[in-house]
Amino acid sequence: MTRSEPLFPLLALSRLRMETDGPGVTTLVAGAGCPLRCKYCINRRLLAEQKPVPVTPETLFARTRIDDLYFQATGGGLCFGGGEPLLHADFIAAFRALTGGVWKLTAETSLAVSEQAVRTAAACVDRFIVDVKTLDPAIYRAYTGGESAPVLRNLSLLLSLTGPERLIIRLPLIPGFNTESDRRASLETLKGMGFTRFDLFTYETDRGASAARSKS
Repeated sequence: MTRSEPLFPLLALSRLRMETDGPGVTTLVAGAGCPLRCKYCINRRLLAEQKPVPVTPETLFARTRIDDLYFQATGGGLCFGGGEPLLHADFIAAFRALTGGVWKLTAETSLAVSEQAVRTAAACVDRFIVDVKTLDPAIYRAYTGGESAPVLRNLSLLLSLTGPERLIIRLPLIPGFNTESDRRASLETLKGMGFTRFDLFTYETDRGASAARSKS
């Protein structure tokens, strides 16, 4: 390992996931670190249970290639989640260089990152699951502790770099924070921007997970 080699703060690997993080069989690569402080964050609970282990692209490749045949046969691959995986966009780019174009790489992201991270990721990630949450600035601030304007700029940038087919936009109904009317307003704005694929679901407030999902 060289000093300049990028590292990923690995929390957990979840293998043999079917049609959960995109088409085919996938392995979820869960990492630590996020600029947001979402009220129902699963990542914080993972961090309370275990500490991240920094891994190199070569180490992650060695740990995940056991499922190479599944990935190739089904069009699957790795899904980088977190936390915010695009904080480690350089790592994902280095990992892509090891796998070539056979494995499909997905990133679950809030896009609360730099413009350069978005550009780096757009060049090496096949599919994005973008956890927009809401376009309402006040609701976004109350739930995440962050600002929605930079995310919206990155969302427009990513759309221009990838086109809509590589993007799934997540719009949750978050009890205590937004309403169905709020979500519908965000959905219509995003459709007007050119997005075509959406994941609509409701948070279970006791676990921060989805209680019901419907993709459109």
